[in-house]
Amino acid sequence: MDLTGLVNNIFAATTGIDAGRKGFATRGKEQEGRVSYEKGIFEALVGFKEAQSTSDPQTIILAEYTFLTQELQFCDETDKDSKSSLNQAIQSFDDAFLSLKVVEDKSLYEGAENTYPRNRKYRVSGCPKDSFHIACISHKTRLQNILKAPGIDAIEKALLKQRFVNLLTAQDCYIEKQKKVLV
Repeated sequence: MDLTGLVNNIFAATTGIDAGRKGFATRGKEQEGRVSYEKGIFEALVGFKEAQSTSDPQTIILAEYTFLTQELQFCDETDKDSKSSLNQAIQSFDDAFLSLKVVEDKSLYEGAENTYPRNRKYRVSGCPKDSFHIACISHKTRLQNILKAPGIDAIEKALLKQRFVNLLTAQDCYIEKQKKVLV
């Protein structure tokens, strides 16, 4: 998979979703808004499914990261809660990217692994619950909370569920990387 193409597709999809939402709120533009919104959701869903099919944690979180940064860009300046939540998620994924680099280096990761308590609340499948896991866990919670909100369109729920599944896949694949380096 071409990462640049994936990022561009996610970027275009979020732009379409945002344009659609704005169209809903504009008298006489509701139909155009609906078309743009549905097309954006469809394109995003395709992009997230492609990312999941790679079974590559970096590709999966790159897709999510791109989506989040676009959501933040389109977020209304007065929506302080959403901006704060998006910024926090983006910062968590910045840390997750760092974990992905470290897990590739056996000597670095073995040393880091020794700094994590052996208590199971600090472990995921026996591996350290590092910043990659923390980012995925907290973002899955965020997505679940959005899914619980009333009035979410069925097609948007499908996208949110796909993003949730992607994070599960990313974590499973990351655990394999952890186990491989710790053997």
